[in-house]
Amino acid sequence: MSRQLDVYRLALELARRVRQVLPAIQRFDRDLASQLRKATTSVPLNIAEGMRRTGRDRGHLLGVALGSAAEVQAVLDVSIAMGLFDPGSGAELEPTIDRICAMLYRLRGNVV
Repeated sequence: MSRQLDVYRLALELARRVRQVLPAIQRFDRDLASQLRKATTSVPLNIAEGMRRTGRDRGHLLGVALGSAAEVQAVLDVSIAMGLFDPGSGAELEPTIDRICAMLYRLRGNVV
């Protein structure tokens, strides 16, 4: 069911693209890299779980996925502010994250 959703496929694409910046972050801050990895994987995992639930459970899990997507953006922002990797790499991810957030917001609004 979740594999058919554009937002799920986009979240998987985000995970692939974040993996490219992880080594640069991990070189300087393992904890921040770990947090980025966990937040990034949380997005598609919570979408998949949420789409197998109904009512408030579904809305809650989609909200968690939305929060995780926002956390991915925040970790990238912090990493750039700390000079851990090239700002251009993070900027390329921002439109994808924004789109995921918008799609999750709409999807969640249809449930709750």
